[in-house]
Amino acid sequence: MRRALAVLAAVPLIFFAAACGSDTAATSGSPGAGGGATGVKVTGNLGAKPTVTISGAPATKSSYQVIAPGTGPAVKSGGQVIVNLTVYNWDGKQNAFQGSSYDTKQPETIPVNEQLPQVLRDGFTKVKHGGRLLAVMASDSTQQQAQATQAAQPTKVFVIDVVGAPPEPLKAATGKETGDSIKGVKVVSPGGDKAPTLTTKTSEKAPKELVVKTLVQGTGQKVQAANTLTVHYTGKIWGTDKEFDSSWSKGQPASFPLSGVIQGWQKGLVGVPVGSRVVMSIPPDLGYGAQAQQNIPANSTLVFVVDVLSAY
Repeated sequence: MRRALAVLAAVPLIFFAAACGSDTAATSGSPGAGGGATGVKVTGNLGAKPTVTISGAPATKSSYQVIAPGTGPAVKSGGQVIVNLTVYNWDGKQNAFQGSSYDTKQPETIPVNEQLPQVLRDGFTKVKHGGRLLAVMASDSTQQQAQATQAAQPTKVFVIDVVGAPPEPLKAATGKETGDSIKGVKVVSPGGDKAPTLTTKTSEKAPKELVVKTLVQGTGQKVQAANTLTVHYTGKIWGTDKEFDSSWSKGQPASFPLSGVIQGWQKGLVGVPVGSRVVMSIPPDLGYGAQAQQNIPANSTLVFVVDVLSAY
């Protein structure tokens, strides 16, 4: 679902692209109230978009520095953290601003796990909720990705404000099964936290409009348009039974702002109670339209089974 995020809403894509594939050890700066790595100065109030001044040649070694340690709970390794991110490219010339979640007014949720490079995992151990962390991601953190893509990533500067932690998500949908369905689509729920089986191989014509059916009726708060969701989902193409994406297959749920994904999700999930399992048939005009995506042909009708695990 990340493919559907707009440029600024996709700051985490920049974040993970810069960070991907390395456990290079960090070089940490000294904690301070407004300093930063050599060549980077961060000023401004906590809880607001920082002012970042970058000078000199780009750093060649990744580092982090605690700008403000915070006074709330510690960031938990293996959990998730809600942050505001402000991102710059550091090329020694334009040092271009890349985006900030303060501008989009949508903090991002980041898993603090082995997918993060060591420099960031180390940095997060030094800040608490309400704190501010400066991280410089240089070539030593992007070597493996550069080898894979044949294009080195520029050094990036992140100012990370720790907002808090998301609510603990459910493991799976929980509630009463409704017996509802979409004609031509079959969903088998094995129970517990096991993934449902979605079958979309059918001779039925795909609906021309968005269709959303509740399979399990949850009892939690209803999803709002401005929420960030944690969900489990599987997506297939109508008529082919071809799976193109699944959080269950990846072994962990996905978290994202609802406003940043395809229109079918935005329209289909608003008002759905947390704990529900729904199946959605999304026509091309509310999906990816005439533009083909990886594993998704142009003008495809998409079918998703979704467990809504949390909304905040």
